[in-house]
Amino acid sequence: MTGRLANKSILITGASSGIGRAIARRFAAEGARLMLADLTPEVREGGIPTLELLRAEGHDVAFVQIDVASEDDTERAVRQTVDAFGRLDVLVNDAAIGTGKRLTDTSLQEWERTMAVNLTGVFLMSRAAARQMLTQEVRNETRGRIVNISSQHGMIACPEDIAYGTSKAGVVYMTRQIAADYAGDYIICNAVAPGKIITGKPGRANEPRWMEYSQRRTPMPRLGRPDDVANAALFLASDEATFMTGENLLVDGGWMAA
Repeated sequence: MTGRLANKSILITGASSGIGRAIARRFAAEGARLMLADLTPEVREGGIPTLELLRAEGHDVAFVQIDVASEDDTERAVRQTVDAFGRLDVLVNDAAIGTGKRLTDTSLQEWERTMAVNLTGVFLMSRAAARQMLTQEVRNETRGRIVNISSQHGMIACPEDIAYGTSKAGVVYMTRQIAADYAGDYIICNAVAPGKIITGKPGRANEPRWMEYSQRRTPMPRLGRPDDVANAALFLASDEATFMTGENLLVDGGWMAA
């Protein structure tokens, strides 16, 4: 690795499993100091917890247990990151949930919880991060970067999951709004929009009908891997991403181009 994130202090939500775990591993390999945030350290797809794995590899990493829908938890996560590493260079908003239900099957409780995690969680984490970043000195033309994990389904319908798709559409919009409002303060905000990514997590996403559907929709001859998203997030978190903010970078194997 080339140390593209050397000495950068980075907070990642949803870091225990799936895409968040892949981002954490990639960022650590590039020299980042990491605060991993999640409801639990347990890996949903199985394996050694991300914190233990990275510490065994010699990386500077800590863990904070939070619910991103909690205002107190999000502020605590940013505070602990700064206490541990001195500043917050990058926030990655990865934590998300889905219901896998159509409009008429979705309860108000399911809708509200999905919005609380996927949309309000991004709002709360980004607000806490931006407040901290505004107090920091400018380095390499930034005070800090926010990288949101959105989705292609923030731009097109998410089959049979109205709450998830609507929440991700909000993340796409929020990315642009934060970018426009804070570019003059040297805070950069971009997003990565994954297509179909095979994480190994159990559940609806791995059902044969959705796998077949995704394969039909994806022009490239394979579906996505968590590392594909991690590579894009790495670019947006690094100082190589210059003069760009408010972008929603598709990592979808050509899905949205077809």
